[in-house]
Amino acid sequence: MFLPPGFGEKYVMTALGRMVYYTAVGKPWSDTDVDQSSDRTLLFLHAFGGGSSAYEWSKVYPAFATDYRIIAPDLVGWGRSDHPARSYHIDDYIRSIIEFIEKTGNGSINAIASGLTAAFTIRAAILRPDLFKSLILTTPAGLAEFGQDYSRSFSAQIVNIPGVDRLLYMTGVASGFGIRSYLEQRQFARAERVYPEIVEAYLESAQQFNAEYAALAFVRGDLSFDLSLYITQLTVPTAIIWGQKSEFTGPEVGRRLAQMNPQAIRIFYHLDDVGFTPQLELPGVTIGLIRKFLPLLE
Repeated sequence: MFLPPGFGEKYVMTALGRMVYYTAVGKPWSDTDVDQSSDRTLLFLHAFGGGSSAYEWSKVYPAFATDYRIIAPDLVGWGRSDHPARSYHIDDYIRSIIEFIEKTGNGSINAIASGLTAAFTIRAAILRPDLFKSLILTTPAGLAEFGQDYSRSFSAQIVNIPGVDRLLYMTGVASGFGIRSYLEQRQFARAERVYPEIVEAYLESAQQFNAEYAALAFVRGDLSFDLSLYITQLTVPTAIIWGQKSEFTGPEVGRRLAQMNPQAIRIFYHLDDVGFTPQLELPGVTIGLIRKFLPLLE
């Protein structure tokens, strides 16, 4: 388990399966003034990719545990949550985010999410704005914006070949070499920022039984969509952080999305010298930005 001190594992049942989440359960957080039923809640949602899990936010969320109730789930198909052998669809994850908040929340929450999951979270907030106080999102993209559809890429097409998909997963994702290569070459701006614990945490998630089903749905592009078709419907106050060297979608995509709805998207911050997951690559900076943005949005 790759959990910060004082955090433990709980779970709720959703229509998609059992969803494990992590929250403060012991010292040094047990003697703080934050009521675990408090409506001052920060929900941290991880991105998708080989070996993704709530670990992605584990260097960030302890910094807020004295002031907020923290909940950080592994989405179904990832981490320690259930991994049903099924086809995964966009609506599965939008509904499960809503259901998870309904079952763990107490009033509206502040959601912090990244990647494709951040795009799902925007759609969840459009459907149920009553569940959200604010959104702080890193690189929110559906990977099909403005004519740049990821599902038409070479990576997505080759994984659609039967048999090749499982082989690529076992050799390119569910192995230490594959995980490290992916993180160094595609997720981080600087390879030296990838240290052994990160590789081990991603590998543990990628090697869970049936973990390939959700991961391959993502790599095939089954979960991609054009967020620009929905972004104007967002009403929840939002801040966006975009890494300059994000592999799949550059900052220009984020800037165009933000400009489509300036009433809701109040902050767009272009972060230099960072890739797709600033929360792992530069956690201290990410913490500082979240602290800066929360009061501006609340």
